[in-house]
Amino acid sequence: MFDLLSDRLSQHLEQIVRERNPFFSSQGHFYVREYLRQELGNWGKVKSHCFPFQGKVYENLILDLPNNSQKPPILIGAHYDTVPGSPGADDNATGLAVLLELARFFGENQANYPIRLIAFDLEEYGLLGSIAYAEKLKQTKQDLRLMLSLEMLGYCDKNPHSQKYPAFLEHFYPNTGDFIALIGNLKTRKDLNFLSRVLRENQTPCEWLPVIFGGYIVPDTRRSDHSPFWDCGYSAIMVTDTANMRNPYYHSSQDTIATLDLNFLTRVCQGLCFGLQSLPMR
Repeated sequence: MFDLLSDRLSQHLEQIVRERNPFFSSQGHFYVREYLRQELGNWGKVKSHCFPFQGKVYENLILDLPNNSQKPPILIGAHYDTVPGSPGADDNATGLAVLLELARFFGENQANYPIRLIAFDLEEYGLLGSIAYAEKLKQTKQDLRLMLSLEMLGYCDKNPHSQKYPAFLEHFYPNTGDFIALIGNLKTRKDLNFLSRVLRENQTPCEWLPVIFGGYIVPDTRRSDHSPFWDCGYSAIMVTDTANMRNPYYHSSQDTIATLDLNFLTRVCQGLCFGLQSLPMR
């Protein structure tokens, strides 16, 4: 399974890694959006959630996988836009590739909860796609078991002192950037502990951090599509390799496939499959 999963993740990366800024690289942005629509569409009907920005309409792609449970869904999201000039291999083609393989896994295997997958647009312009969607859920009083934001999952550096942190956190976490991080609001403490244990059992070093007050005390913890869900009162976790705290190619033209650790990415994906499939009932 591992080698096949690794091959599929690599194939997704080959299609997704390209400049795809919605304003400066609209052709790449369109291509990747339609690739995601096609791949998600292999597992069910893909719906559009549209939202306005600067006089135009942008689109989140949503897939609800078939599930017999009537419980609130686990929502898993990753953004598909990039900053200008970057092909966005780690940020966030890795998150998208894992999103597509989670669609495959849960299309073939039932979880304890329904699974909803979302590709968010305009994350790089202030989390606009996820803000619009989280507010819609709140306004319509829809519940979620958990929201998971996949935000940069493929950069690993096994050299000592390769990992940086916001102030004071360096005293509590390792200085080697070879782990995946889980950052959640306080109500996700049990899920953070459970998922980190499953990831470690799958040979993926993992560290986790519960935050209070919506992450505003440590603003770096808010830098992805999970934070609008925190603000709307939902349980939400960011899964990340910690972005510029580790990856020197963050938001640059050098954020390419060649800089990624495919073995690390595959283990993260596999661990998330197993962890989310067996996430305890609540």
